[in-house]
Amino acid sequence: MSGRASPWPLAISARTVVTALGAGVEPLRAALRDRISGLAPARFPSAPDGIWTGEVPGLEEAAPPPGLAGFDCRNNRLAELALRADGFAEAVRAAVARHGAHRVAVVVGTSTAGIEETEQAYRRRPEGQAELPADFDYRRTHDLQALPQYLQARLGLSGPALVISTACTSGARAIMEAATLIAAGVADAVVAGGVDSLCRLTLQGFNALELLSRGPTRPCAGDRDGITIGEAAGLLLLERPADAPPGATLLLGAGASSDGHHMSSPHPEGLGAVSAMRAALDSAGIAPEEIGYVNLHGTGTRANDAMEDRAVHHLFGAAVPCSSTKGWTGHTLGASGAIEAVIGALCVEEGLVPGCLRVDQPDPEFRSAIATANRATPLQRVLSNSFGFGGSNCSLVIGRA
Repeated sequence: MSGRASPWPLAISARTVVTALGAGVEPLRAALRDRISGLAPARFPSAPDGIWTGEVPGLEEAAPPPGLAGFDCRNNRLAELALRADGFAEAVRAAVARHGAHRVAVVVGTSTAGIEETEQAYRRRPEGQAELPADFDYRRTHDLQALPQYLQARLGLSGPALVISTACTSGARAIMEAATLIAAGVADAVVAGGVDSLCRLTLQGFNALELLSRGPTRPCAGDRDGITIGEAAGLLLLERPADAPPGATLLLGAGASSDGHHMSSPHPEGLGAVSAMRAALDSAGIAPEEIGYVNLHGTGTRANDAMEDRAVHHLFGAAVPCSSTKGWTGHTLGASGAIEAVIGALCVEEGLVPGCLRVDQPDPEFRSAIATANRATPLQRVLSNSFGFGGSNCSLVIGRA
């Protein structure tokens, strides 16, 4: 960032997650340690036959407060469940007391936002009626901006509120853009992350592309057969280290690229992925050998995993253990970068490399150091990758100074 102050490092003052494993960081931490997956045969209405999903339990009890009832939709309920967990809303209130509500921004990513609410509205139309029902509130449910507006209203914030929608990099790019706001002096703290919910469009769309696994996803396996779609919310409160609790895990750097290779297929040699990873390392001021673990984007498709293996090997050789954690949560699309940023922080704090679930041996053609079993090892820094349709790439460095 020539000509501007570097935004790095930033402290993760608080974090919260909601995944198929449950609400809160602790269920995720325990599942990683005990190798328990949240994936199950699909129960979601209109899901393709024979697939698995990572569906979040407890959304029936996660309605917004009465004053914000107009925002009620599956996506905002995921966000609400996250706000109730891990003391996150209380941590944001403390940040407001430190900085003022106008100095706390919201930058969140999503891909389909609240389209599931529109799908329901479409099905509720009386026979022969073209218009959607009069009680359908597009602006506060389906619209991309509905998510940051809900978080801003729910938390009583008045700083900037932005949404990022760059497919499966959305959650990671939101974190990166949050750092830019702090570096530019626009905000002193940012609620950043991603939320994405199951919907018919996503499930049937990936099914039409023939990318869905017929069982739980198995990234990096030689016989992997595709993605398992999940839903999730992951939120981080980012501040300058001086404003954060002592010992907070740090966001040390980030890098992004756009290779524009193909609408839905990654560049086969991972050129954009290499560029994003190298930019993240450069922004953190570290060399590849200072990374202790790489959290792969690792979706479980043939093309994505093979591309990422080439890209990671190009930078790290076979010296750094790497794995995908989507066997635990499924691919949560626009939320995945934020969820896996929290996983990266947990790996540093726990000294844990989580080996790929349900994979006895990695693809024999892979050359990077794929971990298939958990290993305990001190970790100072983790690199987390997110790659998306349209050639969008983003990498985050998380760890200790």
